[in-house]
Amino acid sequence: FPEMALPLGKNLLQTTKKRILQQRRLSLYNGAHGYEEELIKKKLQQFSGGSINLSKEDNGIGILTLNNPKLMNAFTGTMMVELQERVTELENWEDGKGLIIHGAGNTFCSGSDLNAVKEISNSQASDGMNMCMFMQNTLTRLMRLSLISVALVQGKAFGGGAELTTACDFRLMTTGSEIRFVHKHMGLVPGWGGAARLVRIVGSGAALQLLGGAARVDPERALRLGLSEETLPSSDETTALGEARAWLSQYTEGPTTVIRAVKKVVTAGKELPLEAALRTEKDIFGTVWGGPANLQALVRRPKHK
Repeated sequence: FPEMALPLGKNLLQTTKKRILQQRRLSLYNGAHGYEEELIKKKLQQFSGGSINLSKEDNGIGILTLNNPKLMNAFTGTMMVELQERVTELENWEDGKGLIIHGAGNTFCSGSDLNAVKEISNSQASDGMNMCMFMQNTLTRLMRLSLISVALVQGKAFGGGAELTTACDFRLMTTGSEIRFVHKHMGLVPGWGGAARLVRIVGSGAALQLLGGAARVDPERALRLGLSEETLPSSDETTALGEARAWLSQYTEGPTTVIRAVKKVVTAGKELPLEAALRTEKDIFGTVWGGPANLQALVRRPKHK
């Protein structure tokens, strides 16, 4: 019987994979919203500096590094464009299981490069809206990756940097680090989807406090709010990264297909109305039922203690 499930599972796998990929890449915004992606990319690329680096390890863990240490890893325009490129690369990485996002030089990210923001705010009003739509699209795709993701917060995660942490499944903080939604002090609200995601993580009351008070969230408060999972003991970049890897491995150990399927069913449950989530779960179940990991487990007949 499980053998019969294999060819069936294979076809299901193909169609489900296609559908999930299409859903994931669907842009929140298009021409109907006055959003011209290629034009905004050209505009953003005028503001250069820094980079977004990605290394993909054999164990299926990706390390995404925000690299602009002289500006506390603030996002320049080219970094925004590079982030989108790296997300596309991660969407196509079929062997990926987990992702750690961190910043170079013992700090996370101080938001947007203010020089770029000033320039953009001095030009057409639509440019700021375009940047907002561009980053919302990218961070939504990041959130929907079939990888279990964690933001490793060292030093400061301010403004857009705080918003980026909310696009990950989990957050880990090191001693002395802080997350701060400073938008109010800039005369703004989050524009990269950070408010909508924050409400889903900590609830509306806590989100109102963090945004309305532009409050500093230290590791203790983050733990209390459920914004952070754990405070890591080390503040050294390399050691902290090792600790984050070890922490993430409890969720990424196991067959790639199964880990990715777990993330997909959770994303569906979080984002879709119940009936659609149930149907998606059924489709994803069909991709692993009778698969190698399932058949091996049936042979082993594990005892769940």
